[in-house]
Amino acid sequence: MLKNHFSILSLYDTMDLLERFVDYWKQNFAALSITKQQYLVAVSGGIDSSVLVHLMHCLDMDFELAHCNFKLRGEESERDELFVKTLADKYNRKLHLKRFDTNKIAIENKTAIQETARKIRYDWFKELTTTSFLITAHNADDNVETFLMNASRGTGLQGLTGIQNINLHRRIIRPLLFAFRKDILLYAASNHINWVEDSSNTKEDYTRNFFRRQIIPLIQQQYTTASENIAATIERLHEVNVLYQTAVIKQKEKLLLQKGKEIHIPILKLLRSNAIHTITWEIFKEYNFSSAQINEILKLMHAENASYIQSATHRVIKNRKWLIVTDIISTEHSLVIIEQHDAKIHFPSGNLQFELLEGNINISADLNIAMLDADLIQYPLILRKWKQGDYFYPLGMKKKKKLSRFMIDQKLSSIQKENVWVLEANKSILWVIGYRIDDRFKIAASTAKCIKITYANKP
Repeated sequence: MLKNHFSILSLYDTMDLLERFVDYWKQNFAALSITKQQYLVAVSGGIDSSVLVHLMHCLDMDFELAHCNFKLRGEESERDELFVKTLADKYNRKLHLKRFDTNKIAIENKTAIQETARKIRYDWFKELTTTSFLITAHNADDNVETFLMNASRGTGLQGLTGIQNINLHRRIIRPLLFAFRKDILLYAASNHINWVEDSSNTKEDYTRNFFRRQIIPLIQQQYTTASENIAATIERLHEVNVLYQTAVIKQKEKLLLQKGKEIHIPILKLLRSNAIHTITWEIFKEYNFSSAQINEILKLMHAENASYIQSATHRVIKNRKWLIVTDIISTEHSLVIIEQHDAKIHFPSGNLQFELLEGNINISADLNIAMLDADLIQYPLILRKWKQGDYFYPLGMKKKKKLSRFMIDQKLSSIQKENVWVLEANKSILWVIGYRIDDRFKIAASTAKCIKITYANKP
């Protein structure tokens, strides 16, 4: 079959696939030497990785092989492993082999089989490439399939740029993205390269196989060069994306204000932005919000104060004229016990410094300093987050006030309210830390000893 296919399509550049490989490498991976850098090649045993190994061997590159046996296809998985062992022997290369009980791992993690296999193999590859680069055999057809899949499910511009040929952070390069499967097939035939077929490639219940075997052939009935045209479009979109990302960075610099661990975004400025849906997506995808939540965020800008939505990791809150992005705070109330001899206490929002003063006492007006009558305080003290129902007697008032009402009067944002801590003794609040002490424990003319407590907020 291979021989007949080769004769029909003639020589179509098979003699210079190696030259094209070198040219693509020089154009895209100039910082990485072909001959002086060590590489790890992910090898399944299929035609793409088998041809990739042959090309690298011809160029006398320094590489080792890595193969995962996911134990998903019974005897066929064992056949693939044996073939890759033979391939390693043929080229006299070291082989890294890992066998996974993928079904068991998927059940334990409650993830799909394909997702599980991808994660465990790339986690393993990462362990192997601390000083080298991983090379995978993704080709131009894989890129076209990815483009169409992303476009169909919905994506931003980044998703339309297909598979990236280099990821320096993860130390992955893909030097076969220039070559279509027909090029690789012809090269394999002309160089008598053997490979093994994965029977799962014929199963159309896998999304990629469905696009490969059904959608793309249908498109090619109308546009015979559709794959080549899409590949060219992907290249152009790569360049467009460079300009796009530059513009996005400039917009973010204008809109995002860092305040401690929070991000503050002025609603009016965001509403005036051109392409508001796009810039909103670019801002909030960083905090694990989905594209489906972007319309909710846009509605949030017109919602009532303190309204919010959240992702798995973050919350965005409407606070008057701002959207505020913050980590999701645990609803558990932390509690710290403070004994009389404690001089310094650390807690999630900062630390408290305790000092006993006697004699002449100068009262500080600093809200981060509490000066309390020592004789009125009973130990141990309790430091905790505020809770609904808390009340105290704010300094200067003779009537008690609910802490929730006090915070409203102070015009605290929802995030600030979540970060309010109180210091209490014998079930009475001494100090709403950083805001107000309780009038019942203030310094008076008769005070002989004072406890000075200084609050230092975490930066």
